[in-house]
Amino acid sequence: MTTPVRRRGRTLRQRLLGYITDAVDRLRKAWSILTLAQTRLLNALAGIRPGFSSGTGAKLRAAIAAFNTSLAAFARTVGAWAERWAATDLPLIYREGAWTLLDNADRRQATFTWTQRHQTAITALSAQYYVDLTARIQEALRRARAFLRAAQDASRDAGRGRFDIAELREQHPLDTVVYANQARHPVDAWARAAVTWQAVTTANTAAARTSMDELGISYVEIRDGADCGWRDHRDPDRADRTLRTVQDALAHPVAHAHCQRELLPRMDLIGRTNIMSGAEL
Repeated sequence: MTTPVRRRGRTLRQRLLGYITDAVDRLRKAWSILTLAQTRLLNALAGIRPGFSSGTGAKLRAAIAAFNTSLAAFARTVGAWAERWAATDLPLIYREGAWTLLDNADRRQATFTWTQRHQTAITALSAQYYVDLTARIQEALRRARAFLRAAQDASRDAGRGRFDIAELREQHPLDTVVYANQARHPVDAWARAAVTWQAVTTANTAAARTSMDELGISYVEIRDGADCGWRDHRDPDRADRTLRTVQDALAHPVAHAHCQRELLPRMDLIGRTNIMSGAEL
């Protein structure tokens, strides 16, 4: 029971890195449509004097129209990204998680097939994560429209000498996302955390289900960061180099964003039922 599994080939994180990097790069590129649109509108406003005049009105309408065109392009592009991630990338990542576990068990990758149970699992994960991502996208669109309204309100204030461009950007930073605690985080940081969380959760869910369904394994060995807890990063129940039941692994496929967790198959423990989940190696 105390003999660790020898990992074969690349780690799960190494196998997922390409998917994560590609998805983050594509999301960053899509989001740049929004941030560049904000910069262009602010630059246009810098050359316009607030108030009501024919010249000011024409320039403002042109700037607003350009922003709205870019906003629609952002919505289409980032929406297409979310659809591809959920419908195409996550199923590939799920399969990668299953294949990685089979490689470590010295079993053929063809052992994994898209059974009904696997299809049900990836469908649920993809649907959940698509909803999460589209909610974040809708929030970005709402904030962009709020920024536009603030710019339009400022344009009607004839008492202003010039637009306060710095104030508008500070109050409406479209290169950030707002978390539940109202903290603002850079889009890049959020994108990498969200994509990594979803990728590792998906891959480890596949590994756990493959352990149970294809190999009949009851226990998996956990490899994780040395200080990482089991349920969350601060959990005193440390995860690394412990044995967990497959059911426990399904309940906690990751502990936090950027989690390094990987499940290794314990073929030598098939048939055992007397080991407490969380036992140290």
